[in-house]
Amino acid sequence: KMSEVSGVTANADIKPKSIHRAEKWSGDVENLYRFQQAGYRDEIEYKQVKQVDMVEYWPETGFVKKLQRRDNTFYYYNKQRECEDKEVHKVKVYMY
Repeated sequence: KMSEVSGVTANADIKPKSIHRAEKWSGDVENLYRFQQAGYRDEIEYKQVKQVDMVEYWPETGFVKKLQRRDNTFYYYNKQRECEDKEVHKVKVYMY
């Protein structure tokens, strides 16, 4: 499953209109957790900052596979869920 923001280009400077916290885990929350661990709001900001068109996903789960932080070090993620239930409420969900 591809996220809804995949069609957004890397150069469009889009700002979120609102924000709320995740209440229960989902695949989208898992991916947001991964982007936020790496220092980005979400896929949109990652594409803007890194000027990339594609983010690598695990084909089996649809979760983000690796991200490049702002300092250019890489984060590699597992195929399985990494965002535990106790972490879910920390994830910020941005609305555009």
